[in-house]
Amino acid sequence: MEFLYEYGLFLAKAVTIVVAIVAVVVLVLASAVKQKADKGELKLTNVSEELKDLKHDLKEELLSKKQFKAYEKSLKAEAKAKEKAEKADGEAAPTPRVFVIDFKGSIDAHEVASLREEISAILAIAEQGDEVVVNVESGGGMVHGYGLAASQLDRLRSAEIPLTICVDKVAASGGYMMACVANTIYAAPFAIVGSIGVVAQIPNFNRLLKKHDIDYEQHTAGDFKRTLTLFGENTEEGRQKFQEELEETHVLFKAFISKYRPTLDIAKVATGEHWYGQQALDLGLVDGLSTSDDVVMKLAEEKTVIKVRYQLKKKIADKLAHSASLAVNAVFDRLAEKNQPLN
Repeated sequence: MEFLYEYGLFLAKAVTIVVAIVAVVVLVLASAVKQKADKGELKLTNVSEELKDLKHDLKEELLSKKQFKAYEKSLKAEAKAKEKAEKADGEAAPTPRVFVIDFKGSIDAHEVASLREEISAILAIAEQGDEVVVNVESGGGMVHGYGLAASQLDRLRSAEIPLTICVDKVAASGGYMMACVANTIYAAPFAIVGSIGVVAQIPNFNRLLKKHDIDYEQHTAGDFKRTLTLFGENTEEGRQKFQEELEETHVLFKAFISKYRPTLDIAKVATGEHWYGQQALDLGLVDGLSTSDDVVMKLAEEKTVIKVRYQLKKKIADKLAHSASLAVNAVFDRLAEKNQPLN
C-alpha cells in the first residue's frame, strides 16, 4: 500500500509539472501573436462537381460492370460532342453560375460580418447570367443587426443579380426582413415565416431595491435619454415614449417589406403572427414551396453551383484551447462509457 501511495503521489506531481509546462507554452505563444484584426479566408466549393462525383460513385456501386461501362462510354461521348460543338462555335460562352450562401443568424446578427465578405466576393466576380441563392435560418433579433444584413442582400439586387432566398426552417421577424429582399422566396412546407412585428421586454428591480433599502441613482440630460430602466422607477411618460418608439420601428419594418413586396397585404400580415410554409404561400409572403436542396439541385442541371463561405481564422491560443477541450471531453466520455450499467 505504501508503494501505491508513493507512486500515486509521484504521478500527481508529474502530471502537475506537465500541465504547468503546457500552460506556460500556451501563454508564451499567445503573447507572441500580435494583436491584429481578425482575418478570414474565403472557401469556394463546386457543388455541381460534388453532385456529379456522387452520381458517378452511386452508378458504379449499383450498376453491373457492363451497365457501368456503357454509362461511362455515354459520358465520354457527351463530353466529346460538347467539345466539338464548342470548337465549331468558336469561343464558347461561359456556363452561368449560381453562388450559394448560408446565413444562420443569431440574436445580434453578428454573422453579417461574414455575409458582407461573401457578397463582396460575389460582386467582384459576378457576370451576366449569374445568380445567388441564400439559405436563411433565423428567428430574428436586433433591429440594427438584421437591418444591416438585409442591406447587404440589397447590394445584390442593386447590381441586378437575381437573388433567391430559401427558408428550410425559420425566417421570422429580422429573418423575414432579409428574405423579403429577394426576387424569389421559397419555403419548406413547415418552415416558419413572418412575425412582422417588434417586441421588447425588460425586467425592473426597483421594488426589490426599495425593499432592501438600496438607493439607485440615474442622471440624464434630455427628457428621453432613458425611458424604461432596470433599476430605476419607471414612469407612465417613459412607458408611453417606449411604446411610441416600438410603433415607429414597426412602421419602418412594414414600409421596408412593402418596398420589396408591393402586392403583399401588409395590414393583414404585419400583426406579429407567424405562419407555416403553405399558409405563407397563400398570404403571398413566399413565392413557392421547396427545400433549398431541391432548388439547388434543379439549378445544378443547367448551371455551375458554387458554395461561398467566409470563415474567420482561429488564433493559435483558440486552437490549443479547442484541442484541450476535445481531449478533456474524450476522457470524460470514456469514463462515462465504462460506468454504464450492463443490460
